Amino acid sequence: MGDSSRAIAAYWDAAASAFDDEPDHGLREGVTREAWARRLRGWLPSAPGDVLDVGCGTGSLAVLAAAEGHRVTGVDLSPRMVARAREKAAAAGVAARFLVGDAGAPPLRAAGFDALLCRHLIWTLPEPRRALRAWVELLRPGGRLVLVEGRWREAGQAVTPYVAGAGPLPWDGGVGAERLSAAVRPLAAELRVEPLSGDADLWGGPVDDERYALIARV
Repeated sequence: MGDSSRAIAAYWDAAASAFDDEPDHGLREGVTREAWARRLRGWLPSAPGDVLDVGCGTGSLAVLAAAEGHRVTGVDLSPRMVARAREKAAAAGVAARFLVGDAGAPPLRAAGFDALLCRHLIWTLPEPRRALRAWVELLRPGGRLVLVEGRWREAGQAVTPYVAGAGPLPWDGGVGAERLSAAVRPLAAELRVEPLSGDADLWGGPVDDERYALIARV
């Protein structure tokens, strides 16, 4: 692991204990949890399949997917996040596998998954387009790429690296739907975008920035 990866892992390790305090992270409220469960049912295959959650954090979405019968693998660079994800799955009584690893280049075999899920991660990656290509290679033909993303900082605002030592990030502050669609479209057979900003139940309250899901079939 390089110095940048170590710095990022340490940052998220330090954030792990309070990570679930955000309504859309911990999904502790029934309304918020069901809002995400409902969206996942529309995004993931209807029949149980192999689902990879990259940058899984504390595993909230992975646990929801496992509860729907999917065979779920989660990958995160932070050992403490992975430990919490394992605890969460055990508490929920669902089977899910969680691994410590680079979400931008998951240490998994090609064409092993029916769907890949990623929420609010791609802006943290130093080479997001390279990660997209790596993720597509992990999908079986006809597999689904589900990217839940948004734009948190307007162009022109001062940018402070979110992790000291992590280096510059091309999509720091988030990435808009138009730009992400342009990056994914050459890799996909089909692509659609679902706006999510107006669904307050997902976030624990109203939001005023751009949030969306990009769902692509490869």
